[in-house]
Amino acid sequence: MADHPDLVIRGGTIADGFGGELFEADVAITGGRISEVGRISGKGKEEIDAKGKLVTPGFVDVHTHYDGQVTWSHEITPSSQNGVTSAIMGNCGVGFAPCRPSDHQRLIQLMEGVEDIPEPVLSAGIPWAWESFPDYMNWLLQRSFDVDIGAQLPHAALRVYVMGERGARRDPSTSEDNKAMAALAGEAVRAGALGFSTSRTLNHRTSTGDFTPTLKAGEDELTAIAGAMHGVGRSVLQFVLDLSTLHEDLPMMLRVAENTRCPISFSITQNDKAPRSWRQTLDSIGEASARGLSITAQIAARPVGLLLGLELSRNPFQTHPSYKAIAHLPLAERLRRLHQPEMRAAILRETATATDDPLFFRPNYDKMYLLGDPPDYEQPPENTLGAQARRQGRQPEELAYDAMLSDEGRGMLYVPFLNYADGNLDATREMLTDPHSVPGLSDGGAHCGIICDASFPTYLLTHWTRDRTRGEKLSIPFVVAAQSRKTALSVGLSDRGLIAPGYKADVNVIDYDRLHLHPPKVHYDLPVGGRRLLQQVDGYDATIVSGVVTQRLGSATGARPGRLVRGAQGSQPQLGAAAS
Repeated sequence: MADHPDLVIRGGTIADGFGGELFEADVAITGGRISEVGRISGKGKEEIDAKGKLVTPGFVDVHTHYDGQVTWSHEITPSSQNGVTSAIMGNCGVGFAPCRPSDHQRLIQLMEGVEDIPEPVLSAGIPWAWESFPDYMNWLLQRSFDVDIGAQLPHAALRVYVMGERGARRDPSTSEDNKAMAALAGEAVRAGALGFSTSRTLNHRTSTGDFTPTLKAGEDELTAIAGAMHGVGRSVLQFVLDLSTLHEDLPMMLRVAENTRCPISFSITQNDKAPRSWRQTLDSIGEASARGLSITAQIAARPVGLLLGLELSRNPFQTHPSYKAIAHLPLAERLRRLHQPEMRAAILRETATATDDPLFFRPNYDKMYLLGDPPDYEQPPENTLGAQARRQGRQPEELAYDAMLSDEGRGMLYVPFLNYADGNLDATREMLTDPHSVPGLSDGGAHCGIICDASFPTYLLTHWTRDRTRGEKLSIPFVVAAQSRKTALSVGLSDRGLIAPGYKADVNVIDYDRLHLHPPKVHYDLPVGGRRLLQQVDGYDATIVSGVVTQRLGSATGARPGRLVRGAQGSQPQLGAAAS
């Protein structure tokens, strides 16, 4: 080891990512890699006192949607504020390359509809300095970030690029279409794509209501693309399925994996309509893995929860005629009207009507909560607005109305619509501990006005290892290994996720006792003043990417050592050249 490492982290309690017991040690970093773990005698050029602090590998978030944000921002917030040092984007089949100029608006409308990123933000923020996927990757190579970025080839963009209007309207592909898509997919892997993503859910629609172009793509199409990609280099096929068609789509995706030997990764959640179907799905994965297939289930760390409010994308009264008449007004004016007794009475007298919005459900107040401060994502049924209203002899609509008017109209309601069919997180714990699962689905960068789940990595530590009271916890070593080493390996990044000599120096120093999530709040810091939900987090003393401190005591240092990751990584990194 060099006499003077670049950085020494002194006396921390190490969760090294292997999943074993915690231990106390120093960590030396030289040249962007961990050079020694143990008792370090030489003084570092920079030192961090980690006595009494938890030291972990940087977290690898395999399910984000920063495809737009990476083109206008160097800070990959909020993920970089939650201990994430590598973020994988291009999930769910949506993204911005390849794309002809004539299709820019089409892909923006798809991203807006699927991931709730406002069209004005995307239109103003994306420079469209590329057409092909390799062009996009080469353009990103010139940029620097506060985390490393990995990219996947999005199926919707590829399908529209090759098939044009036929692809957008979900026509079956021809053999010539499949050959063309396969050739471009192989080209994407050579350019550094970590995988390919697709979606088969009815919930994924454009902002104009059209279904995603990939909804009913044929098995021959998926086999051609996956085979071409995995034939060039290691890549993962990531997908999203609907519960209603799982019995057809999952066997098909397993056949694609079997025929191409391509690893697959997909989301599993607990659904209210069939609250134990996830168990059958995990059993199917176990059987397929026993046959030699490489399959990873992505599991959300808590309920996938909708946040409803006057400042947000949706609220329980949005289909009431009296509310619709004022919905277009600025928040301050809406608030003034909503405080008027006659407006309140009219809205509460009306009832919600059905819409074709997949994320608007006719309000069920026995599934609706106040999130609280600190936010509580595992509340008992007696906390629902319905239960509270019955105790008070009131209508639950009144409680919802008053809650949204609180905090100058910024009050929020919380609706856990996945992973909470039992009124607790016991099923989530069982899913997280399955040997074939990894934490996923944070959707960092997406769902700006309705979901705020990029804090999953922090929640895994605070709730699951420390704060849970309504069931069994998980251990710190398990959680750290799951969201660092296990996630890294699932997307082919074997050079990171461990605190061990020779590995990439992505590290968190965490004040575990002080680690804390604040309630979500709306910020207007996207291009053209666009809105997004963010959660402040306390307790990250330092986050280190490639040996450089990027976050210190909750504030960005301004350092941007993060780069585009080009392809699967072995023990030696092959990252893009630094930005000039």
